[in-house]
Amino acid sequence: MSQDERGAHLVLLLALSGLLFFLGLGSLGLTDRDEGSNAEAAREMVETGDWISPTLNYQPRFAKPVFIYWLMSGAYTLFGASEFTARLPSALFGVALIALQYLFLSRLRGPAVGLFGALMLLLNLEIVAIGRMALTDSVLIFFTTLSLYGFWLGLHGEGRERHYIWLLYVGMALGTLTKGPVGIAVPLLAIVPYLTLTGRWGQFWRTGFPLAGLLVLLLLAVPWYAAMLAIHGSQYTASAQADTVGRFLNVLGGHGGTLFFYVPVLLFGFFPWSGFLVVGLYQTFKDWRAARGTKLEDSGLSGSSGFSGSTKETKQTRQTQVSVARLPAPQELELFAALWVAAVFVFFSLSATRLPHYIAPLFPAAAILAASYWHRSLSNPAVPGRRAAVHVTMGLGYLLGVALAATPALYDKFLDVIVKEFPVATQVTPGFGAVAAGLTLVIGCGMVGYFGLSDKRRAGAFWAAGATIAIVMLLAIQVVLPRFNAYFVAPPHELAYAAGVNLGPDDRLILYGPARPSLIFYAKRKAIVIRPGEEEKMRPHLTQPGRTMIVLPARLRPQLPAETENYVTLLERYGYSLLASEPMVKLPANLPPPPVIDPEKDPHARYKQ
Repeated sequence: MSQDERGAHLVLLLALSGLLFFLGLGSLGLTDRDEGSNAEAAREMVETGDWISPTLNYQPRFAKPVFIYWLMSGAYTLFGASEFTARLPSALFGVALIALQYLFLSRLRGPAVGLFGALMLLLNLEIVAIGRMALTDSVLIFFTTLSLYGFWLGLHGEGRERHYIWLLYVGMALGTLTKGPVGIAVPLLAIVPYLTLTGRWGQFWRTGFPLAGLLVLLLLAVPWYAAMLAIHGSQYTASAQADTVGRFLNVLGGHGGTLFFYVPVLLFGFFPWSGFLVVGLYQTFKDWRAARGTKLEDSGLSGSSGFSGSTKETKQTRQTQVSVARLPAPQELELFAALWVAAVFVFFSLSATRLPHYIAPLFPAAAILAASYWHRSLSNPAVPGRRAAVHVTMGLGYLLGVALAATPALYDKFLDVIVKEFPVATQVTPGFGAVAAGLTLVIGCGMVGYFGLSDKRRAGAFWAAGATIAIVMLLAIQVVLPRFNAYFVAPPHELAYAAGVNLGPDDRLILYGPARPSLIFYAKRKAIVIRPGEEEKMRPHLTQPGRTMIVLPARLRPQLPAETENYVTLLERYGYSLLASEPMVKLPANLPPPPVIDPEKDPHARYKQ
């Protein structure tokens, strides 16, 4: 592979990933609840100067370790606190992940597989969504991937290449500081079965520096945890245990689901490459089963490393591996990726708490499998499963496309449910963006079939699939999200911001309704959070001296205590109200006017009271 070719691929990947991760990154208000909580915790860290103990609403926040808050706080310090800077770490680590994927795969498998694998990792629904949100996941995925790629390169390299193994321990340490024990669990879920099935435990103990690596991991990760334990004692350990072990054993936050929850998540989240993943995963385990019991010397390769000069194994090692399944270098890498996918998928399927982004750390391995299979099918039309993979992709695409095209009908059908979370839902329609995205998917999947089901045209299927999903994501970013933001996300943010501008240090802000920690970020002050059904907790705050303001969904106004009867409605924004015990001092100059809705064209007038 020439340096010019590698450089051209990297420029293409950096440009495309930069576009998809950064375009309009700050144009959507912070969503609740995780984005709002993370962004506000980082803002409070900058405000208070406490870089050890994260807080939310100025109370200890033990749900997540500190590293994501450090990253966000650094962005705030440099550029100010905003939606863009809250999401900046996720976007940067998203771009870095794509570059890492290409550098690793192109080194071991050549430029074509490297490019396919990096594009497959970028051009899917889940990775782009995660890289555009103020969450821990983009950073976690980068560090777990760095760990596992460092493990592979260090284990199979020779000489100086063995030092890549240190990335395993550094990545696990930083992953642990990002999202807790899962930063260690994900790499081990892939490494342990791989070393066991390939009989490489002895090699790892000799060349992997496990004891020194463990020391490095502890030196990097333990100090912050020790500091939290020293400061907060059992309060921290109990909360951390509930958010880790408790999350695995019990359903938290209502995020349950069946044992098969992640089947559609993986199929649609990794779309449009899901079909190639399924076939590649099946073929990899089939090849491994065929190789079981094969003697090492019969395989023709003793190292299976992917490097041109792999380390020669000793006679003793050869003898201990006679009955172990051995594969050629490319297939052994695919076995590693398959075990990575399977182990992470099964682990999180067994967890009681399930959320779509939990399995995202397996996506780099999924891209390795899908890219490797696609490259083989291009080189050899006789490779089995290509037509099945194309049909799976087309079926998923048609299903998703029809669902998006039917958004207006589905929106109307479930409006009673939607309005409970978004009061403005009765006043707006979804718009044409979702319909356009659905039609794009249907047309694009037709093109995938046109190319992919033909032996002569099959190479075009990859580019048709990639272009289709890229157009869909750009439509979402440029058309769907701005409308969603204007009507559903921004209205309560604007009211919280107005309240923060007008309240003094001794005044009170009450947030009444479903939990929306993002409102604290926009108000930039401590808030009194009252959930529906807890109205009695509000009464003591209503009789204190000074000004009191309440942000709430307008539909909940009748449930407020009698003490608020004389409160003035200062502002209204699409189903949300800002009430106050005294008139507003000033209207923020940069508060935008609400979008105009023609009441005569309101399709949901029957819901109005």
